[in-house]
Amino acid sequence: MRCLKFRGHPCGQVQPDFTPGIDSSGSAHTELERPWRTAGRTTAQEAQQPMTRLADIKFSTLDLVPVRAEGGPAQSLRNSLDLAQHVEKFGYNRFWVAEHHNMDGIASSATSVLLGYLAGGTSTIRVGAGGVMLPNHAPLVIAEQFGTLESLYPGRIDLGLGRAPGSDQMTARALRRERSGSADDFPDDVEELVRYLGPRTPDQKVIAVPGYGTQVPIWLLGSSLFSAQLAGMRGLPYAFASHFAPRYMHEAIRIYRDHFQPSAVLDKPYVMLGVPLVAADTDEQADYLATSVYQRILALMRGQSLVQRPPVQTMDGLWLPHEREAVGSFLGLAMVGGPQKIRAKLEVLLEQTQADELIFTCDVYEHADRIRSYELLAQVMRGN
Repeated sequence: MRCLKFRGHPCGQVQPDFTPGIDSSGSAHTELERPWRTAGRTTAQEAQQPMTRLADIKFSTLDLVPVRAEGGPAQSLRNSLDLAQHVEKFGYNRFWVAEHHNMDGIASSATSVLLGYLAGGTSTIRVGAGGVMLPNHAPLVIAEQFGTLESLYPGRIDLGLGRAPGSDQMTARALRRERSGSADDFPDDVEELVRYLGPRTPDQKVIAVPGYGTQVPIWLLGSSLFSAQLAGMRGLPYAFASHFAPRYMHEAIRIYRDHFQPSAVLDKPYVMLGVPLVAADTDEQADYLATSVYQRILALMRGQSLVQRPPVQTMDGLWLPHEREAVGSFLGLAMVGGPQKIRAKLEVLLEQTQADELIFTCDVYEHADRIRSYELLAQVMRGN
C-alpha cells in the first residue's frame, strides 16, 4: 500500500469559549479573537504542546460548484475548472468537490465525471471527492471510477467518503433503486472498497479494472462522531465538516486522535478541517460579500432554491431573529474579513486544534471575488 506518512499533532480535547453568530448588521462574528478555554490541560502541558504556524500547514479548496441564475450549471462547471487552475497557481494542496443531489444550486452531482474534467485541466494540484456519499453507490463502481482516474492522473487523486446520502430521503431512494445501501453499511462498504483498490489476491473473485493495485488514498469525512472513531481505528486521514457543522469539531478531533491506530497509510493522525471563507481587501467588503453566503444558508434552512443570490447592503428584513442565529451557528467557523482579521482567526483556530490541513470553501456571488478571496488567503497562509 502506498505509504503516506503524514505528520500529526496529538492534542487534547478543547472547547470554544464563544457563541458563534451573526450580529444585527448581518456581519459574521465567531469571536475567534478571544482566548479559548482548554479542557483538561495544565499550563505546563500547554507550553509543551507544539505550536502550528500558518506557514507550516497545507491549505486546500473545497468547491461546491455554485450555480447562478444566469449561465446555469454549464457555467458553474467551467468556473470550477477556472478556480482549480487559479488555486493551483496560488499554491493550494488539493481541490475537492462534493457529491450533492437534487439541489439546484450545486452542480457537482456527477463527482467522478467532474474530477476527470478538473484533473485534465490542471497539472499538479491533487483533485478529489470531498466526498463521495458511499451509501448511494456500490463499492465496486466507486473503485472502478477512481481507479480509472488514478490510472489517468497518477498520484493526484483523493477519495473522501461520507456516510450520509447527500440528499433527501426521496432522492436517496431514486439513487439506490433496488439497492438496500444505508449508513449502517458504511464500515463494511469502506472495507470492501479498500480491498478493491488494494493488491489483487490469488483467491479474489471480483476485481476492479481499473482499480486494483492503484491504492487511491481514502479519507473518511464526517460532521458527527461516528466517522471520527472509524477513521482512527482504521488509521485513515480524517476530514471534519466544520464548514457547516462546527458544533462537534473539537470532540470529533479528540475521538479521532484517541482511537487512532497506525496503519500502512498513516503512522500518525492527520486531521483536515473545513472552513467557510469570505476574504476581501477590507473587512467591510468581506461583510458585504458574505451576505450572499447568508442568503444561501437561509434558503437551505427554508427549503428554498439554492441558486446563488447577489450580495445586499443589509440582511435586515430578510431573516427573522431565530433564523439569523441559526445561520450564525451553521457558519460558526466562518473566516470573514480582510487579511489581518483572517490571519488572527486562523492562528487561534490552529492553536486550539493543531489541525494538519485546512480546506476552505467560498460561496460568494461573483466568480472574480471567489478567486480574489482564495488569492488573499494564500498570501495570509504564506505570511505575506
